[in-house]
Amino acid sequence: MGEFVCRVADANGRVFSHIEAAGTLEEARQKLAERGLFVYSVQSRSSLVSGMLGVRKERKIGGNDFLILNQQFNTLIKAGLPILRALDLLATRATAPKLRPVLTQIRDRVREGKSLSEAVDEAGVFSKMYSTAILAGEKSGNLSGVLDHYIAYQRVSTGVKKKILATLVYPTLLVTVATIIVTYLVTGVIPKFALLYRDLGVQLPGPTKFLVTVTVDYRLYILGLIAAVFLTLLGVFFWSRSEEGGVAFDRMKFRIPVLGETLLKFQVAQFCRTLATLLTGGTPLVSALQTAGESITSRLLQGTVGRATQMVREGESLHGALSASRVMPELALDMIEVGESSGALAPMLNSVAEFYEEEVSLRLGAMVAVIEPVILIFMGLLVAFILISLYLPIFSFSIAGAGK
Repeated sequence: MGEFVCRVADANGRVFSHIEAAGTLEEARQKLAERGLFVYSVQSRSSLVSGMLGVRKERKIGGNDFLILNQQFNTLIKAGLPILRALDLLATRATAPKLRPVLTQIRDRVREGKSLSEAVDEAGVFSKMYSTAILAGEKSGNLSGVLDHYIAYQRVSTGVKKKILATLVYPTLLVTVATIIVTYLVTGVIPKFALLYRDLGVQLPGPTKFLVTVTVDYRLYILGLIAAVFLTLLGVFFWSRSEEGGVAFDRMKFRIPVLGETLLKFQVAQFCRTLATLLTGGTPLVSALQTAGESITSRLLQGTVGRATQMVREGESLHGALSASRVMPELALDMIEVGESSGALAPMLNSVAEFYEEEVSLRLGAMVAVIEPVILIFMGLLVAFILISLYLPIFSFSIAGAGK
């Protein structure tokens, strides 16, 4: 019997980690569910220790290769091929070679009598949402339709992420290049000029004296300050990875003017789109909520969805359950309430996701449009100050020599 590290939520919505002794992962999940706990994740303790020791963990499969795989699989299903035959073809002819061993494993599990959703879940390289969507398709007898919805979800979510990353590429590149230039000037150029002026006995002007004092005489203090800041940030990072720290960090993060609201809306958009996709595919609301909660990286929102899942299970409306925590944006809650009242919850959730994704994209674009010139001007002035300060004694010395 092994031990499993489980991330669960109780009836009050409190999310915590727990060690469960069980023979298999499925048995651990069943034991936790029987005690009324909501299971977010279950991981073997040995694999967790291996990950902490630096053993490479298998990455989740996603991106364009996964999108193409689903399109190919869905096309074969629509053509009338049995699932096992479709898996046989994909296992030998998948576009991405790295997917073929995984597909071979899934095919073998299905051949042994397991359902497709069980085989996908046991592969361990696909998201929980994907296996849940396939399970809903199997139960409803509309696997092809569910895959259609999932493919559409993949296209939209991947497009949004690519757009956001493309927006942030130039500012990141600008800061990186500017930091490298300034670091080279401070560590390589300024000390040589300082030594040269000291050997020549040149009287340094005020700006040059200030620059040399800060970067040469007080270098150890500056490096110590940088190290202290780095260690503080590292400590905050590890603190934010804990349950309590993650929730507290999210609360602080979401309260940052402009940026915090943008981050919150991005998370809400991801949650709404995932939930809408699962509901459209036929997944029951409680199961869809539990899976959609796992797609959120924010621990604060995960706890909110965990409490909402319990309240919905007890008969509360989704709008009322989500509004109880006072974390979700008002507009999202209002639109969810309208969707529940009209019986069109999934389309309304998609509308919320589309609205917030567009708003996040526009806000990021506006912030980058302001930040880029600010960074450029600041770094340009800093480099100009360094260079002028370095050559100012030479100019002064030349003018003095010419006057004589």
